[in-house]
Amino acid sequence: MKKLIYIIPLLFLPVALIPLKASAQRFGVPNMLLYDNEKFHFGFVLGANLSYVTIKPVADMNTLIWDSTYIPDILPLPDSARILSIEGVPTPGFVISIVSDMRMGDHFNLRFIPSLAFGDRDLVYNLQTFRDGDTSVISITKRIPSTYISFPVEIKYKSKRYNNFRTYLLTGVQYTLDLASQAKKREQKSADQKIVKFNQNDLYVEAGIGFDFYNEWFKFGVELKMMYGLMDVLTRENNIYTDGIARLNSKIFQLSLTFE
Repeated sequence: MKKLIYIIPLLFLPVALIPLKASAQRFGVPNMLLYDNEKFHFGFVLGANLSYVTIKPVADMNTLIWDSTYIPDILPLPDSARILSIEGVPTPGFVISIVSDMRMGDHFNLRFIPSLAFGDRDLVYNLQTFRDGDTSVISITKRIPSTYISFPVEIKYKSKRYNNFRTYLLTGVQYTLDLASQAKKREQKSADQKIVKFNQNDLYVEAGIGFDFYNEWFKFGVELKMMYGLMDVLTRENNIYTDGIARLNSKIFQLSLTFE
């Protein structure tokens, strides 16, 4: 969590500078006057993200007692245990993308933005263990690293251009393939620990807001969007870490800088 204290202000610095830049461009010479009349545009994206999870526990999670066969990596091995709480902790990551943009009218664009993204998610379990009549409370963190290949298709709704500045809204869907969450190397490195895995496939809906700035040679954009996964991505493997969760969905916040 300490990393977030330093990273989040840096992510939102470009957004904080938007009013200053827009004011400076108000009375400037309009740039790239014919840009929006072109049918296709291409570019790239550099961004940062925060990966969350939305957890729905099983109905009787706090009263359900798990025997020792469901808790193989707690040593010394307790007789049984129960889950007090499960928390998802976000971690920062980054993303790079290629932009393909098609003009559909004065106010609408269709965008295809294949992306490569990296990010981890932590699941923190607070457990109460029982051993020979004694009880204790322990906290266990399971980290799930992810490397995504994403294929978003977006509709971009643009406001009227004001000199060298305009705002826009976007919505879309994306298919995501996670290459790392079930990697065999994780099991080899954690032979004495039970790892938590996510399914490789997910489908997201997304929505966001952005700001375009027309420079002399290219268009620069700042974009903030949220992506919410529609599928339950947890792989259940008959242990206390997975079977105590009824449903787990992914959620990602992303701040991007676009260059077109």
